[in-house]
Amino acid sequence: MSQAKMSWDEVRPWRKLERERLIAARVATVQEIRARWTRAIIETLEPILRESEGPISFYWPFRGEPDLRPLMRTLDGEGFTLALPVVVEPKTPLVFRPWRPGSKMELGVWNIPIPAAKEEVVPRLLLAPVVGFTPDFYRLGYGGGYFDRTLAKLGAGHAAIGIGFEMGRLETIHPQPHDIKMRQVVTEKGVVGARRRPGA
Repeated sequence: MSQAKMSWDEVRPWRKLERERLIAARVATVQEIRARWTRAIIETLEPILRESEGPISFYWPFRGEPDLRPLMRTLDGEGFTLALPVVVEPKTPLVFRPWRPGSKMELGVWNIPIPAAKEEVVPRLLLAPVVGFTPDFYRLGYGGGYFDRTLAKLGAGHAAIGIGFEMGRLETIHPQPHDIKMRQVVTEKGVVGARRRPGA
């Protein structure tokens, strides 16, 4: 599709097709391969998160997304405050509920498990699973706009790191005014855009 400026009415069906294509490719990838890629993501992500101040929002893996639950358990054991996102109503910002191993869970939107306790926390850092991403840190998600609305509401001092596989790399998502960039993206190949050491 042309890189020329496109209207939302043109972009929306294009994103829908790209989303379907990328999800199908991810789900079709052998689980052992996704697990290996996920271990590489955790290896890169863990030291980044250790420098974070304040609560960190993770996500519960869905449709072949990188499964960061081992890292969640590790950081919880070291005293980090962790949370999971919750959809309260369509077309509204997410809220975040504290999570620890053993937390009582219930099914939320799309049958994704969420903490049952109604207590809320405001994360400083959000880990956002991506269906697709661009080198300049735009995110293709599931089309609900929840992360964009949430980041817009949280404002300065809060940031998102995209988490995904290299197979989701796109040249562009044809960004629209409502799209908000992430701080960075981490894949199995490392931090997107970071220079690799010679020989690495």
